[in-house]
Amino acid sequence: MSLPAERRERPRPTAFRAFTLAAEVQPMSHASGAGTAGVSFPRTSAAPAPPADDAGRPRTALVTGASSGIGAAVARRLSAEGWRLVLNGRDAERLRRVAERAPASVFPADLTQPGVEHRLTRFALERTGRVDLLVAGAGIGWAGDFRTMPPSALEEVVEVDLLATLRLVRQVLPHMAEAGSGRLVLIGSLAGTVGVREEAVYSAAKAALGAFADSLRYELRGSGVAVSLVVPGVVDTPFFERRGTPYRRAWPGPVPPERVADAVWSAVARDRDEIYVPGWLRVPARLRGAAPGLYRRLAAVFG
Repeated sequence: MSLPAERRERPRPTAFRAFTLAAEVQPMSHASGAGTAGVSFPRTSAAPAPPADDAGRPRTALVTGASSGIGAAVARRLSAEGWRLVLNGRDAERLRRVAERAPASVFPADLTQPGVEHRLTRFALERTGRVDLLVAGAGIGWAGDFRTMPPSALEEVVEVDLLATLRLVRQVLPHMAEAGSGRLVLIGSLAGTVGVREEAVYSAAKAALGAFADSLRYELRGSGVAVSLVVPGVVDTPFFERRGTPYRRAWPGPVPPERVADAVWSAVARDRDEIYVPGWLRVPARLRGAAPGLYRRLAAVFG
């Protein structure tokens, strides 16, 4: 990703960089296009044997936002690890292409439409018999002055980034709880941890998602169902192009979506509750938590 020369910034000391990224970063969300029906794409090449539970049953992952970006990268990573996949996204053609590289059953649909979360869950269970892992990667962004944000955009960001995920979790979770095992991986954002200027609604939705992850984790303690939150900063996906506002910072560069997919796999394989991508983003997040007054004063100065 290259930037116009006039927008490039001179390097700053590392401490300033960590803070100013948190104050100004335009985070990545993870959306897709449009579609309606479920389709199964058989495996066309050799792949690892699916991981199995204690009873020898293959494990299945349901991934949303899988037609591009982080969701597609997660699908490829889980496929490489041998998982059976059910993929959801709004762009049927993109989803089909992802399924060709990471063989899966696909259900192209808009999760904001009434009843889709129920139909998607039923589709996944009918195709695979169980859902051991849900990776909720669907999302969308909007950048600009909150006072000029169209009401339709406000509603769409909250619907896609928060409510659609909550509704889907509400459908999938009882099946995991009945089985006594499973994991929910929610894709958050640094914006939800520290807040980002001109991303007020996106930041609010991701903050709510983070609080939901924490609250649900406490609620499910002892149930066998785990909850993980993956918190990326800037990710090199089509998000900025789709929201119409490019990423203009000279530093840091966006990380590839595969880095986030690696974090998702780490959450699954290592039983991690929360992972920042890249890891040093914990610094501004912890600073805000430990000294919120100082953080806000610095934010007022640096952006």
